[in-house]
Amino acid sequence: MTSVATPSPPTRRRRTTKLRRRQTRLAWLLLLPSLAVVAFVAIYPLGKTVYQSFTDQEFLALEPTSWVGLQNYRDLLHDSVFRSAVWKTIEFTLITVGFEFALGLAIALVVNSSFKGRGVMRAIMLVPWAIPTVVAAQMWKWMLDDTFGVINDAGVRLHLLSHSQAWISNPHTALAAVCAVDIWKTTPFVALLLLAGLQVIPGDLYEAADVDGASQLKQFWYITLPLLAPAILVTLIFRTLDALRVFDVFYVFFGNRPDTQTMSIYAQDTIVGSGHVGYGAAISVAIFLIIAFFVIIYVTFMRVTED
Repeated sequence: MTSVATPSPPTRRRRTTKLRRRQTRLAWLLLLPSLAVVAFVAIYPLGKTVYQSFTDQEFLALEPTSWVGLQNYRDLLHDSVFRSAVWKTIEFTLITVGFEFALGLAIALVVNSSFKGRGVMRAIMLVPWAIPTVVAAQMWKWMLDDTFGVINDAGVRLHLLSHSQAWISNPHTALAAVCAVDIWKTTPFVALLLLAGLQVIPGDLYEAADVDGASQLKQFWYITLPLLAPAILVTLIFRTLDALRVFDVFYVFFGNRPDTQTMSIYAQDTIVGSGHVGYGAAISVAIFLIIAFFVIIYVTFMRVTED
């Protein structure tokens, strides 16, 4: 009887290494079409914007574009309007993302439990998110109007308001009004993302916790939150990106009012309204860097928490 010789450990390691290399090459070949599309629709426009930020390009200018180096960025550092837009956007982001996360988590926990009519509840909660943002903003703008808005009319009739309030035109209430609309509109989206994360948590963990006598608060703190961390990270990143790039709600409510301009509105007004393409590109690059900074903070915080 002849015996089959088994490969030695070094031979098996070489075969495994070759197999991994072939799999890696195959993976890159399969990814090349997608990478090419991403490079065309994302990397190329970003690279062109960065290049334009170092020039004095003007829209429909008669003179040729020239290289100005970091001049646009130096001007940006001393631009008081841009600084105001940055702080206004960050303030809006902190308020809306904080409230939307808290309310969305509460809604997700409720609709994730078993009760009669849960399916109808899930469908109804998505109605605000399904309405186009511009339509929702215009609808709330009419409702908050100080002359014929239903909000003021209901407040006066119920004796909650002594007189009609100019919610949108008043600088002290303008930000609160637009934040309230965004929270109403986007909280269902946050709840949907968190609900998806809750549904992948095994129910056996909660049954074992009940057997051990753990309270609902301890189950939430030691089971739900740690296992929901990936979904929380994705939710916060998505909402922070959207909030820092906010344009439509502010533009419908306030137009180009200097005291309510966001970073995106200021960039749009600089490029389209004033025609300063080079300077507007520098503003766009600054917005990109600010958003990247927030994403790095989120990812770093989650890694530290996991460690």
